[in-house]
Amino acid sequence: MLVLKVEVEEIVSEVEKMLDRDDKTALRDLKERHRDPFVVLIGTILSQRTRDEKTAVAVNKLFERFKGAEDLAEASPEEVEELIKGVGFYRSKSRSVVEVAKIIRDKYGGVVPSDMEELLRLPSVGRKTANCVLVYGYGMEAIPVDTHVHRIANRIGIVKTKTPEETETRLKEVVPVKLWRVLNDRFVSFGRSICKPIRPKCEICSIKRGCEYYKKVRKKG
Repeated sequence: MLVLKVEVEEIVSEVEKMLDRDDKTALRDLKERHRDPFVVLIGTILSQRTRDEKTAVAVNKLFERFKGAEDLAEASPEEVEELIKGVGFYRSKSRSVVEVAKIIRDKYGGVVPSDMEELLRLPSVGRKTANCVLVYGYGMEAIPVDTHVHRIANRIGIVKTKTPEETETRLKEVVPVKLWRVLNDRFVSFGRSICKPIRPKCEICSIKRGCEYYKKVRKKG
């Protein structure tokens, strides 16, 4: 199925209408409260395989104690562990964030790079994390693709891809550039509240008639 950019724009518009805008994603909340690329970078690393609520608590504790890259670079992993205990794999993440802080301090003069290739050189940083920094830290045009975005884009039929990396590439082809920065936020909220992995709320979804998943469910029923 060939998806037109105008159709994607209509889908994103409908998704936005369905959302409770007070239900902020963790990354949007980080950006609005801190407006700091380093906080977004560390927060995104901590958010991997962790619920948003746990991430938010850990980030708040961490940056109440350490004020930036220079400060965190001097921390011991053991001290960081105590502050981020609620997140998944907190022991390995504590070592990672201290190492990242040292690299940002020593190689980049305390400033998080705003270039994809440079970001990908950092430990524990993949394309999703790098794109989050570009979008939420620097306000640049990019599409962070996490499990929600990958699942929903395939479920409703915008793309047909097997990996998040493939999804990012395809979404950049079919999504108007003006929507790149908001797509992650909209789809993550949509995936948490309506288009859930298990038992999605199709009955209240306004885009179900064009949704590939819904068509299959309706056929089975």
